[in-house]
Amino acid sequence: MEKIYDNAVDVKTLSSSSSTIQEGPRRLLRASVLGLGLLSVFLLAGLIGLAVHYHNSVGVRDQRINQLVDRLQSLMAKTCPEGWRMFGCSCYNLSTEKASWEQSRDNCRARGAHLVTVDSNKKQEFITRMIKEDTWIGLSDREEEGTWTWVDGSPLNLTLWEEAQPDNGEGDRKIGEEDCVNINPSTWWKDRSCRNHLPWICEKEA
Repeated sequence: MEKIYDNAVDVKTLSSSSSTIQEGPRRLLRASVLGLGLLSVFLLAGLIGLAVHYHNSVGVRDQRINQLVDRLQSLMAKTCPEGWRMFGCSCYNLSTEKASWEQSRDNCRARGAHLVTVDSNKKQEFITRMIKEDTWIGLSDREEEGTWTWVDGSPLNLTLWEEAQPDNGEGDRKIGEEDCVNINPSTWWKDRSCRNHLPWICEKEA
């Protein structure tokens, strides 16, 4: 009977040891499954975040492309009235008659335009290709002597005065004050009496 009891104890001990041995891999398996589950959740969240970011980026990109296309189409659709020439985004018209500076200014205003302003060398070259003689531009110091301003209020950031100009008539009473500016085919500017009659160039947006 003692041997049978000992055997029974041995069997219980082996069974307990076996259970303990089997429990280790089960815990490891459960931990692995849990870890993989969490990893999958993190990966899914990351993929969702990337998808949202990509969608937003594509949306912004598409919006910018559409805006650019609309702008290009708008520029291409712009035209100038008959008798006007386009340069950049504006239209220009050279008069076929002559008038004082003030009359020239008023003529441009009546046509929804203003006497031309010159703010770049390229624009200067374009204008001088249009003219064959001294021509009024929209620059004067009529408001304050020596302070030259454009009729449209734009800043004077370019000056191309002829040598010794402006001279305000050098004080000659016969000439009087020279408060208005003309451009000549050689691309230079000169102050003249605003009473002189010259051709003029009007400018307006296309």
